[in-house]
Amino acid sequence: MEERVEHFGTDKYPLALRLLHWARALLIFGQLWMGWTMVRLSDDLPAKFDWYYPTHKEFGVLTFLLVVVQLAIRSRTTLPASPDGLANWEKKCSKAAHYLLYSLAIVVPLMGYSMSSTYTQSDGVPFFFTHLPELLPKNDNWFKVFQWLHKTLAYTLLLLVVLHILGALKHRFLDADRRNDVLRRML
Repeated sequence: MEERVEHFGTDKYPLALRLLHWARALLIFGQLWMGWTMVRLSDDLPAKFDWYYPTHKEFGVLTFLLVVVQLAIRSRTTLPASPDGLANWEKKCSKAAHYLLYSLAIVVPLMGYSMSSTYTQSDGVPFFFTHLPELLPKNDNWFKVFQWLHKTLAYTLLLLVVLHILGALKHRFLDADRRNDVLRRML
């Protein structure tokens, strides 16, 4: 007897979006780890200001640019529809979570840039072989606001990423309807 293979259609994301998704995921995890690590280091450790902060800033700008490219490609691409097996509330939560993930992936680096731009002791915002212009006036009171926003929104982003991963794993391993496996669309 011949084994029946279920085909779910061509509902994978385009290769460019899949590659950008995983690159963005790596960058965001790296940025969260580096940010969490560097603020806990002693100010007496030269690497804190000579390596951690500049590298965090560079990759923050890179993350921002990657998200902008990803959004530009998404806007010109037909994306797979949500699986039919998902409940309406799951579809709505998924859509809201994706909007928030993209929004925070843009806003968190912008708050980091704003921190560097307004901090009176900042030596600028490096981006690999150049420095970005500081567009905001130096003001340590504004720096504190941007610092709080950057930190709070970064932790919010982390929470959303964890929920995003848990949702994908739930659909892959716990849902009875195999059509709900959204992870395969990104692999």
